[in-house]
Order: sequence, then structure tokens, then C-alpha cells
Amino acid sequence: MSEKQQVSSSYWIETAPDGHHPALTEDLDVDVAVIGAGIAGLSTAWELTRAGRSVAVLEAGRVAAGVTGHTTAKVTALHTLVYDKLRRTRGPEGARLYARSQSEAIERAAGIAGELGVDCAWESRSAYTYARDAARVDELRAEARAAAEAGLPASFVTETGLPFPVAGAVRVTGQAQFHPRKYLLALAADLVEHGGRIFEGTTVLGLDEGEPCRLSTTTGATVRARDVVVATHYPIFDRALLFTRLTPKRELVVAGTIPADQDPDGMFITPDENTRSVRTAPHDGDRRLLIVTGEHFTPGTGDPRAGFERLTAWATEHFPDLDVTHRWATQDNSPTDTVPMVGPLHPGARHAYVATGFGGWGMTGGIMAGSLLAAQITGEEREWSGLYDPRRLKPAVREAPAFLKTQAKVAGHFVGDRLRPSPPVESLPPGEGAVVRADGHHRLAVYRDDDGNLHSVSARCTHLGCLVAFNSAERAWECPCHGSRFDTDGKVIQGPATKPLEQRDI
Repeated sequence: MSEKQQVSSSYWIETAPDGHHPALTEDLDVDVAVIGAGIAGLSTAWELTRAGRSVAVLEAGRVAAGVTGHTTAKVTALHTLVYDKLRRTRGPEGARLYARSQSEAIERAAGIAGELGVDCAWESRSAYTYARDAARVDELRAEARAAAEAGLPASFVTETGLPFPVAGAVRVTGQAQFHPRKYLLALAADLVEHGGRIFEGTTVLGLDEGEPCRLSTTTGATVRARDVVVATHYPIFDRALLFTRLTPKRELVVAGTIPADQDPDGMFITPDENTRSVRTAPHDGDRRLLIVTGEHFTPGTGDPRAGFERLTAWATEHFPDLDVTHRWATQDNSPTDTVPMVGPLHPGARHAYVATGFGGWGMTGGIMAGSLLAAQITGEEREWSGLYDPRRLKPAVREAPAFLKTQAKVAGHFVGDRLRPSPPVESLPPGEGAVVRADGHHRLAVYRDDDGNLHSVSARCTHLGCLVAFNSAERAWECPCHGSRFDTDGKVIQGPATKPLEQRDI
């Protein structure tokens, strides 16, 4: 990969720099503690602050710089091919509740952006799920019918603004797209203005679900709160065993400018071609920013460099005037039974809540979660509370094959990765890493930097003990079991792990 092809920062983060919030250094008492400052966490905190609760947001990194800062930022209720499946697995009422809750989230975000006067490039667009293969037409027609019956303004069409013909597409009008980081930074500023507090660089290590709940942190400070919300994308606490029902997925993104008159005028996704997704965003002058995603893989597996090359080739083939300026990757977690998990953390929870499993649709999902959790914490309910309840059992049983497949893959990594041959350290070129065997049985994650120096840490993920693997495109260690990510010195980049890889001498 050439210098120009190296992974760059997210466009959203690059174009919306912000001031920093302090780390938590003193013990704190609040009504609600929210762990995680992505869209789900900040939406929840904002709603609760407006409801008169004292709120503290605890973020291990920076506000809106994790998964939310790397999204494609489609604000839509059309989630590829979800409605026909929901109609079969949850019934027509389940599909209707899903559509209504996601549509309400779009309206909520539009209202908040208007109320706060946020310049977040909010644009109304139609959303499309398309296919180029005629064999998928019946599937698309069924999805269009299911989405329309669920209450969405959906229809089956054969024409789109894409620069290539399609066999058919589901179109839902009245959807939206925006700049997610500008939206969330405005939310964070308003939250603080109304008495909420945000702490960055503060990793939560433990949760005691007493009355009040107690959170321990890496800074040594303790937070006492009546209620706690875990909004860390992948839950950092395993007491609910939600990790058995979540599958992590990493996806590549390329972006660059095209002439404005080549804008396909919509938000597009296909279940084919490794889930290609296309949208544009405002840019300077007579050009638009084109954002193309796809090439998804399990963290710690696959070849991200080759994936970036395939994605770039696809984008430039269909948009020849594309000037690629950004490449980054994002990560999502999909639940085994399709629907996100938002509500009480586990069956015995009284004051602990969770929001996770958005399956690539975290913008509407996170906004919906904020509204739903705020209602539950303040003693209200939403019509769709049961649909998203993490404690649900019947749908999980119905999706047992997906559950078993997920666990089989985890078991395969846990055992199989330990049986792989170990390459010699001397063979590592600069910029590369590998898991090697030391002392006959210990596994070390060894990285050689550009100056030829070796960096060695334990290869055992601090979450549940799987062995990490090296992502050469992003220069990070990744756990293929549950998606934890670490930098080359072992520092946590992304959970569910909260502790760094242990330092080891080679």
C-alpha cells in the first residue's frame, strides 16, 4: 500500500475538531452515570439532562471519536432487508414497532438539530436497498411490501440515480443524512450548559449494582449513581452474557470528492458485493463528498489492505472522476436475532441499562436508544420497549442457528489460533506484526516499527483470553472473538476489553 493509500483519519473527525473534556479525578455523586460518549450514550445523557436528572458521561477516549466518529451517518429506517425478516420472526406488529421507533428517531434528531441550531449538514434523502442480480427481485419486492405494511413510505422501483443499472430496489422517501460529529458535539455542549458533566480519558473498570450503583475507574475516582447506562458499543460488562449474542464486524470506508452533477441523489446499500454502500455529503464549491463502504470482515481476520484496494477500485470504476482523499474503517456488532438490545442490562437489573447490537444502523438506533432509556429511567415506557428488551428469550431461541454459528466461530478462534505455526521474529519487516511463540508455549504479539525496533506484548486478549491478530492496514492488534482492539504497545483502542495487553520482553 502506497503512502497515499495508508489509512487516514475519519472525515467526520478531521472536519469537526473539538476542545477536550477533563478526566475524572474526584469521587462524584449523580443521578445517572452514562458509560460511553458515542451517539447512544450522548443521546441518553442529553435526554436525561433535559428531564432534570444530574448526569455524568464517562468516556475512555474522546467524545464522538469512536464508532460514531467513523460511521457513514445515514439516518434512515430502511435497514437493508430487515422488514420481511421481522414480519416472519416478530410478526407484523414487531415490524411495525421497529419501523415506528426508527422513524421517530429521525424526527427526534431533526427536531434537536433545529432546536439547537446545529450546522450538521442535515439533508433529506431517499434511502434505497438495491440489487443488480435479477434473482433478488422477488426478495426486494417482498421487502418493499413488508416495509410499507410496517408504515414506511416504501415502494419497489427499477430506476435509481446510481451510475449503473439495477434489477430493482426498495425506496423509502423522507430519510436523512448528516455530519454525525458536528451533531454530537453540539449535543455535548448543550448537555454541559444544562448541568451535565463529561469526562474523557476515563475508563470504567467495575460496576457494583448496589443502591446507589458504584463505578470504579482507571483514574482511581469512584462514581455513585442511582442508575447506570452502559453505552460502550460492545458492553464492557459480561454479567449479562450479551457477548454470546453479538458478532463484531469491521468495515472499510473510502471517501473523496466528485463533481456535484454526478451525485446519485440518495443513500444506497446492497446486500451483494460485500455490502456496498454509497452516499454523498456537502463539500466545497461544485463538488460533493462521495462515501463508499463495504469489504467487511471479522476483526483480526482477512486482509484489510486488499479490501481497501478492492473498495477503491469499485468506487473509481463507477465514479471515474472520484478523487479519493480519505480511508478509514468502522466497527459494528450484530445481534443474533436481528434487533438491537436496549433496556435492562440483565434479568435481575434494577438500575443498570445497556444499549448495543445496532448492526450497522447506529444513527437511528442510538437516537432511539437515548429516548427509550431516558423514558425507562424516568419511570415511563415506550410502546416498543419489549421489542428491544435485552432480556428477551423467545426471539433468541428462534435464532438459535445464528447463535450457535457465532459461538462456533469464537470457539474455533479460541482453540485454532493457538495451534497456528509461529513465524520467526527475524522475518518481520518494518510496519508489520505477528503472534509468535516464546519459551515454548507463551504467545507474544510482536510488532516491528518503521525504525526496526520491536514492541512485544502478551497476545492474550484481556477480555476473555482469545489470541489477538495483527491488522497491518491500521497497525493494530485485534481480537477475532469479540472485537477488542489494541495499539502496537497494547493500549486499548476499542472494547469490550478495558485493560491493556500485558507488556512482555521478547
